[in-house]
Amino acid sequence: MKVLLNVNGMSQYGEAVRPAFRNSACGPTTVYVILNYLCKDHVTVKKDINELYELLGGTKIGLFKWRFIKNLRAQLGPNFLIEECDLSEAITQLKHGNPVAMKFDQYFTFQWFTKKKPAYKYHWVPLIGYEIKNDDLYLIFHDNGGRNRESEIRSIRYDDNRHVLSFVKIEPRD
Repeated sequence: MKVLLNVNGMSQYGEAVRPAFRNSACGPTTVYVILNYLCKDHVTVKKDINELYELLGGTKIGLFKWRFIKNLRAQLGPNFLIEECDLSEAITQLKHGNPVAMKFDQYFTFQWFTKKKPAYKYHWVPLIGYEIKNDDLYLIFHDNGGRNRESEIRSIRYDDNRHVLSFVKIEPRD
């Protein structure tokens, strides 16, 4: 089984992103990508990544999940349900056509000495799909690019990263 949403990625290192923000703009880039996908049919004020960085409370060490949720709720108002969710709800969101913000966080989950190394130590990405292969769940996401590189679609084995992953749904209310 496979679900893959046709979401356009964006690089957090792109020319449109202020150089001072680029290293820690993964959270605002993730929100930007998800809102551009969701807002095709919804009326909402679109912000660029630099504005989102400031409005969401981005810092040089990244964007904390609690701040991400609180400040995005304030920006989007009652037209969206923004809350932390588990893997099951993230999969349900994908099945309903909604990408999910996925966070890798080795530092604040205190997972420094695990045998399985996660794909990222600390990084926000738009989760855009999943696939089940040989009874293993693979998560599909845009990686938010790199220096001199556009965002790429990547796939990771969930079990290798589960110890550092969390999810935030950004669900439009009809």
